[in-house]
Amino acid sequence: MKKILIFFVLFTSILPANETIIKMATIAPEGTSWMKEMHAFEDRITELTDGKIKFKTYAGGVMGGEIDMLRKMRYGQVDAAAFTGVGLGEILPEVRVLELPFMFQNSEEVDFVFNALLSDFQQKFLEKGFYFVSWAETGFVYLFTQTQVQNARDLQNTKMWLWKDDPLAREVFDVMDIPAVPLDVTDVYTSLQANLVNGFYISPYACIAMQWFTKAEFMLNYPLTHSLGGVLMTRKKMESLPKELQSILIEETQKGIRQIVLQTREENAKSMDILQQNGIKLVDPENESVISQFKQAGDETALALVGKLYPQETLNKVKSLLDEYRKSK
Repeated sequence: MKKILIFFVLFTSILPANETIIKMATIAPEGTSWMKEMHAFEDRITELTDGKIKFKTYAGGVMGGEIDMLRKMRYGQVDAAAFTGVGLGEILPEVRVLELPFMFQNSEEVDFVFNALLSDFQQKFLEKGFYFVSWAETGFVYLFTQTQVQNARDLQNTKMWLWKDDPLAREVFDVMDIPAVPLDVTDVYTSLQANLVNGFYISPYACIAMQWFTKAEFMLNYPLTHSLGGVLMTRKKMESLPKELQSILIEETQKGIRQIVLQTREENAKSMDILQQNGIKLVDPENESVISQFKQAGDETALALVGKLYPQETLNKVKSLLDEYRKSK
């Protein structure tokens, strides 16, 4: 009986070693297409690994904002997370060069530049202790306000939300002389209710998913920037997995995130109509001169952040890739 008991204890203690739980965090709310697709590829990975990899997902900011999620990854409380550029920039500020205002004109340009720079950024994140599994995005970001905005002067009369601890957004608003209130993303909705801010920037689909559209009346119909994202896993967690499981995890996550990106683009296009159906008025820039002023502000911001977020070499590389793509079209 004693031998049987010892065997039972040893056998049951072996079982958990064959199963890895990946604790995944995101600020994306449950019920959105993002989370539905994320759960779908998590299930595929579990199936393809015969249950050796399973996920415990914390959505909707349960683990806090992106800085909180990152801190918990460093402490080993979270293994992986989906970040916007703000979170990615906390680890590798240089990546924020891809979110400079008024830089990209369409998604094709985004894909061309992002794909060209993927391996470079993967290596740089690895040196910081993270596997950069895949690019993601929330898409093109627009300014939403409670008063009509058609030019820089109108923006200067708003109280714009500023993502707390975001040096890029801070520089943009400083260059454009826009008053801004620093807040965590999880505090924006209540701050709009309390009239602490009366403007914010976000992609159309995210605006609906976060319910922020209920606190705005106008949208400036000219994108401020393109908001990147990415999925990171701690190097320690990734390298604890056998090579064959790493390959499945990376390949299936990349496929799943790419599907989320394509779906996000469709959702953003549909959301423009939904926003208007819910009373949001799309307002075009006043004239071509205003657009020129916006682009000039983007150029000033790009130069101001050289040496702060990224080297001149990285900015030059992005501009060169954009020129290459545009000349080919």
